[in-house]
Amino acid sequence: MGKIPQSFRRAAAQYPVSTLLKPNTSSSSSSSSSSLQQQIPPPISNRQTQKQTPYKTPIRTNDSAPRKTLPSLIFDSPNLSDAKSQFNKLISTARNIPSDSSFYNSILQSFSSVSSLQDSILFLNHMVKAHPAFCPTRFTYHILLVQSCSSPDDQSLSAVHNVLNLMANSGFPPNHVSTDVAVRALCTCGREEQAVELVKELCAKNSPPDDHTYNFMVRHLVKNRSLSTVNCFIDEMKKFDIKPDLVTYTIMIDNVCNSKNLREAIRLLVVLSEEGFKPDCYVYNTIMKGYCTLSLGSDVLGVYKTMLDEKVEPDRYTYNTLVFGLSKSGRVSDAKKFLRVMNEKGYSPDEITYTSLMNGMCREGDALGALGLLAEMEEKGCKPNVCTYNTLLLGLCKARLLDKGLELYEVMKKYGIKMETGSYGTLLRALCRKGRVFEAYEVFDYAVESKSFSDVAAYSTLESTLKWLVKAREQGLVV
Repeated sequence: MGKIPQSFRRAAAQYPVSTLLKPNTSSSSSSSSSSLQQQIPPPISNRQTQKQTPYKTPIRTNDSAPRKTLPSLIFDSPNLSDAKSQFNKLISTARNIPSDSSFYNSILQSFSSVSSLQDSILFLNHMVKAHPAFCPTRFTYHILLVQSCSSPDDQSLSAVHNVLNLMANSGFPPNHVSTDVAVRALCTCGREEQAVELVKELCAKNSPPDDHTYNFMVRHLVKNRSLSTVNCFIDEMKKFDIKPDLVTYTIMIDNVCNSKNLREAIRLLVVLSEEGFKPDCYVYNTIMKGYCTLSLGSDVLGVYKTMLDEKVEPDRYTYNTLVFGLSKSGRVSDAKKFLRVMNEKGYSPDEITYTSLMNGMCREGDALGALGLLAEMEEKGCKPNVCTYNTLLLGLCKARLLDKGLELYEVMKKYGIKMETGSYGTLLRALCRKGRVFEAYEVFDYAVESKSFSDVAAYSTLESTLKWLVKAREQGLVV
């Protein structure tokens, strides 16, 4: 961490190491009651959460029966001549070559992964001529279609058009499956503009996308393009009598909520209703979650009331979101009320719900009340997680309840729970404020041993805390 500054050295000389680092034998941490440790439930462990897989009796197989080994070709070279030679050798020497087209499709797939599109087409023609038993299917040409769409540097659709024409000339005009294959391949390569262009072309040729492909396009566009681009695509599709459905609006609402554009989310909610769709619980939960990210508790309640007015039954996620959002916005009393409603309706709060309420209570100065929720969690069969412990530790230390905080810290040590930055730094400062520097070093040791932070990060926080202590003593703020 570098050399200690001169000012810190002078302070250290004024306050010798023996006084700064001497353990306080009368500290409450060594003689505190273990009652809190008995009340605090252990954290969630992997063994507890893993489901027991029932033993299944293995199926007996007839080992004496001959096993059919299917020949295969895996190409690692784009050389067309070598590929033809290997295929010729396969069909002339191998026995019991399957007649299923999927076997030959796998060979073509292997070569197309390393070759150019033109060589893949030539290789397919050779396969048909060399082995007339092989009859290409639509899925055979879809392999070439995917290859024609998979070049991220190609800004035109000429290769795609060539394959589509080849399909039509071979008796397989593109259908909705072909549209889906091409759209997904183009979007995967980041060619969303070409995908939109191709969809419009295929719509004009009576090969429109189905609902799954259409919503895939919308989902991909909202993640990678502007909202105006998405709206333009939807308007273009309406010309072909392809209209958004409830899934489409849900995708868009989820996206604008994640980007904190709640005004657009409400507009889409109105449009959804005008189009004759009834928003479901998921849509309302999504909008509530968006308001939670902005800490707008009153708006969260407004969405909840709208749900009830529209006779949409809230689910467990609704109440979890309500408790989280109201706690985050400082409306802890309302959050407690909905926690009771949640229990009355038979929904079990999870550790995230309890932790968010504890966080809100700690921010209001009711750290002991937050600590009391641990017992309720245990009664409900809900195990606290790492965030739960760190939230409480941070709240107790900020409330100057150091003894309770140390009891909780001992539980964390017992179960090997990692510390978070906020709780670690706050505990160090609380200990140093009381002159218990030696215990602060012990907390530093645990933070390193438990791999809560890197050695550098843990020591940096300790060093800055000790510098603060020296300065505070110089100013008479700490005895």
